[in-house]
Amino acid sequence: MVKIRLRRDGAKKKPFYHVVAADVRRARDGRFIEELGYYNPMVAADKEPIMELKEERLRYWLSVGALPTDKVAAILRKQGILPSA
Repeated sequence: MVKIRLRRDGAKKKPFYHVVAADVRRARDGRFIEELGYYNPMVAADKEPIMELKEERLRYWLSVGALPTDKVAAILRKQGILPSA
């Protein structure tokens, strides 16, 4: 089964995440099928987190049955890719 999840990158205490489609049996930061964007939560307190998503590819993976993790689902709802729950 494929999940759309965050792969951690960046330095200690300064996370930067890549949004990836990966097999559930792989490690969090292990091999992935496709990179679908990035998410940078470490910005100034008065600004929104920086995120860039490949919307067309995300919709493809969702259409073939990939499940987003809770955090990714929240990001996708904020971007309008997933309907609000």
